[in-house]
Amino acid sequence: MKHLDDYRGTVSDSVLTEIREKAEKLSGATMVHVNATAFGGGVAEILDNLVLLMNDIGVRTDWRVLHGTPEFFEVTKKFHNALQGDEEVTFSQEELDLYSRTNEKFAQFADLGHDVVIIHDPQPAGLVRFVDHEAPWVWRCHIDITQPNSQAWHFMEPFVLEYERMIVSADDYRREDLEVEQRIVSPSIDPLSPKNMDLSQEVIDRYFDRERIPTDKPLITQVSRFDPWKDPEGVIKVWQEVRKEVDCRLVFCYNMASDDPEGARIYERMAQTAKQYLESGDVLFVRGDDPLLVNALQRYSAVIVQKSTREGFGLVVTEALWKGTPVVASNVGGIPTQIEDEVTGFLVTPTDFSQCAAKIVQLLQDSDMAAEMGARAKESVREKFLITRHMLDYLNIGLEMLGRN
Repeated sequence: MKHLDDYRGTVSDSVLTEIREKAEKLSGATMVHVNATAFGGGVAEILDNLVLLMNDIGVRTDWRVLHGTPEFFEVTKKFHNALQGDEEVTFSQEELDLYSRTNEKFAQFADLGHDVVIIHDPQPAGLVRFVDHEAPWVWRCHIDITQPNSQAWHFMEPFVLEYERMIVSADDYRREDLEVEQRIVSPSIDPLSPKNMDLSQEVIDRYFDRERIPTDKPLITQVSRFDPWKDPEGVIKVWQEVRKEVDCRLVFCYNMASDDPEGARIYERMAQTAKQYLESGDVLFVRGDDPLLVNALQRYSAVIVQKSTREGFGLVVTEALWKGTPVVASNVGGIPTQIEDEVTGFLVTPTDFSQCAAKIVQLLQDSDMAAEMGARAKESVREKFLITRHMLDYLNIGLEMLGRN
């Protein structure tokens, strides 16, 4: 069981005191979070830790996971891509009906009679229409919907307008044309979770031995799902340029989320694209279902790269920054919220492979700069992106929605 007092020493006592004071104001109130998967991806990781801690401080907080068929998740993956701007995606009436029907069916047994209801992302956004409620409902959108596919937004906007509040990850994600009050809440990491807690070199070595990960060359690692927006093909091209200057290996640390059927198809395509490098051992595919393994990779790698072309927030960037590992990442979405360019990491243009490669080479060739950048990055995360700050954000949302602030 997680306890708030466990974070004493990691964050200041004043932060812990503020959390308890706000929790006292919410005494007796109930909250619930709803998303589409219990594992895989940043949202599930956040809720896995956040829900336990909210209950520890006396605010009853539940978590529901939307049930759906594989066909439903094929449709919602299309929504995920379309709402981030993929204009080539189209939807049949049958697909739109399946979305509504699945949300309506889940609404019948979801038990959402809480004082504050928080719905995460597009998959369960339709629930607001099918659950009779007087309590405030909040839509927490983790993706960038500022330039959405027109058909997808025409269908989704009426659902969004039924919410009392909308939460986005960064100021640039606000929709000024949307008649819903919007708040900014950045995602967070739990510094005491298996994925982010301190690891000894002995533990790291044990995981590397188990996975047969060689350590004779520097490791360049991207941690992500196999998703077109993460640009895995582009990562290969960048690495090919880097190794002309510094001999190194490339690691794709990946997982498969239950609500992302596209991931398996992209994995197969990448296995063919990188076939010769996988056979030579110069590129490694490492399944990251074990959070301690991900932790070990992020700590040991010489550089973490996040070469997304679109990004909601990119929580793996914060994870790496917390571990003091230098990061080279695309200047898109919520990533520049996390990285101060040339201070806590490097921001690059996602289409400029040479720029990305040059920054990686610079870090590989200057260990002092890499260490100093990593140290500054860790303190930035401590100040802005730990779960204790996230708790305060949701406590403030609850107080605001219930008029107790």
